Amino acid sequence: MIRTLLCTFAIALGLVFAHAQIEPARTTPIPAAQNDVPLAAKHGKATAVFAGGCFWGTQAVFERVKGVIDTTAGYSGGSASTAHYSDVTTETTGHAESVRVVYDPSKITYGQLLRIFFSVAHDPTQLNRQGNDVGTSYRSVIFYSDEDQHRLAEAYIKQLDAAHIYPRPIVTQVVPLKGFYDAESYHQDYAIKNPDNPYIQVCDRPKIAALKQQFPELFQRYDGK
Repeated sequence: MIRTLLCTFAIALGLVFAHAQIEPARTTPIPAAQNDVPLAAKHGKATAVFAGGCFWGTQAVFERVKGVIDTTAGYSGGSASTAHYSDVTTETTGHAESVRVVYDPSKITYGQLLRIFFSVAHDPTQLNRQGNDVGTSYRSVIFYSDEDQHRLAEAYIKQLDAAHIYPRPIVTQVVPLKGFYDAESYHQDYAIKNPDNPYIQVCDRPKIAALKQQFPELFQRYDGK
């Protein structure tokens, strides 16, 4: 695949340094959201959709979070007719590589998911790119499905920017979810199925390590790994 070839080439040249973390030396998570909803009284299912660069890494993070029931790599932001990898990679469809996260709101809150999204899943200050992946399909987006998600996402971005958590302003878009389209089957659980892929080793394994280090109380092994 294109991204694997580019990453392998960059490794050979010694150019790969950045991964999804804001600061490679960060060992503690960013502040928790000041505005959040409480844990639900009963078990249930809720859905969040995030885009933060290549969906392989975003899925690899969220599928290891306690309280997350299921994750799916896919496309959001464009139409159903162009929700195919061959189309999305042309950077003309409006889609962003996204991950649908189904979670139990009695075990984890939307605010906690946002904290993980901004802390370890990607760099929210990179515009239309993540590291060596460049284009609008790699942009940072929160696709909200209701006004609570909209309100919490906007409030958290303002909180983080006001505290100057990052060296640059957050560029994450917060837009309504109009559709989520599952990606091709070979993209699902890609990091688990291809652990020795150079892209996964360099770009995604550090995210998983950061999740385990910064959020040990929320980290869970996935598929024995």
